[in-house]
Amino acid sequence: MDTIHQLVGPLGPTSRAFAFRAFEPFPEGLEGLSAWIEDRGFETKGKAFMPLYEHVYLARQDLSAQQVEELTTQLSAVVGQMGGKVTKNEYWGLKSLTYRIRKNRKAHMTLLNVDAPPAALNEIERQERLHEDVLRYLTIRVDALEDGPSAMMRKSDRDRDERGGRDDRGGRGERRRRDEGDDIDGPDAIAGEE
Repeated sequence: MDTIHQLVGPLGPTSRAFAFRAFEPFPEGLEGLSAWIEDRGFETKGKAFMPLYEHVYLARQDLSAQQVEELTTQLSAVVGQMGGKVTKNEYWGLKSLTYRIRKNRKAHMTLLNVDAPPAALNEIERQERLHEDVLRYLTIRVDALEDGPSAMMRKSDRDRDERGGRDDRGGRGERRRRDEGDDIDGPDAIAGEE
């Protein structure tokens, strides 16, 4: 019992719980958040550490692409004012939704890669909740931002390559004209060969 009293102090005056005495803010060997950041391989580069986020929002289908771009610039400006930056901005286009959201069957989808403090993302999400043109949004914290096009953009490029252009019909072969003499079609051609 003496060792417990030495570690935590005597019992509190009104309860049976131990009264904790003042302790050092970080245990020996840890220097706080900066040590945790360095242990995980994050580089601060002389600035305050800011987490990385991927933010996707869906806008109503009756907006034009230009209006969606204006909304994206507004959100990017908010991030800039709060001390962060938008590193990538991808407009995924007007996509069909699996189910209706607020009477919309389609939505404009946009991805933002953001390097900003959490307060900036809270402000963006607050503004999107108030904005009637935003149907849904999703913010995910990531360890590293993806370089190059996102998976959605790679998928659309791959689909475009697989389908080919209008000239490539894929495996139909040459088509002959009916007015060519050596090509006889129909039931008479079969009866005439016997």
